[in-house]
Amino acid sequence: MKNKTLRCMIEGALFIAIAQVLSMLKLWEMPWGGSVTLAMVPILLFAVRWGVGPGLAAGFVFGILQFTFDGGFAIGWQSIIGDYLLAFTALGLAGLWHGKRGDVYVGTLIGGFARFLVHYVVGATVWAEYMPEEFFGMSMHSPWFYSLLYNLAYMLPNIVICLVVFVLLDQPLKKYIRGEDLQK
Repeated sequence: MKNKTLRCMIEGALFIAIAQVLSMLKLWEMPWGGSVTLAMVPILLFAVRWGVGPGLAAGFVFGILQFTFDGGFAIGWQSIIGDYLLAFTALGLAGLWHGKRGDVYVGTLIGGFARFLVHYVVGATVWAEYMPEEFFGMSMHSPWFYSLLYNLAYMLPNIVICLVVFVLLDQPLKKYIRGEDLQK
């Protein structure tokens, strides 16, 4: 049991470090924060392999690193807690599907949607005063609608990219993705 705990901690640290490096390789970035990267892949994979507790912890640590090293794009403590600590911690909810059929795929949808939901609520409440009059060629009248569009613009591609990566890795790394190597 002691070796398994140590392995979980080491693997978590490695996956968090990989996620941090991947977060710096932005495919696309929104003007007020949020970007399309591969950074969610290691965090979601770790959560699905080890479960919800370790997944939440890894997401929380990753959120701290994102705030610290990604420029800390926030407008107050509410934004720091919501957009960094809670949103990235929510990725760990992918671990709810640990050991179940469709684990990494359903886990990605759960973790990705949970992160989106946090950003959506923070965007509609904390960031509401910064809502532009026009966004994506549409007049903005509701901060809830604006936050929906804004956060979907980068979260939906992130979720889709994670799913595609997991489909591509499924055959060659099936036992690893499903945590079968941990059963020994």
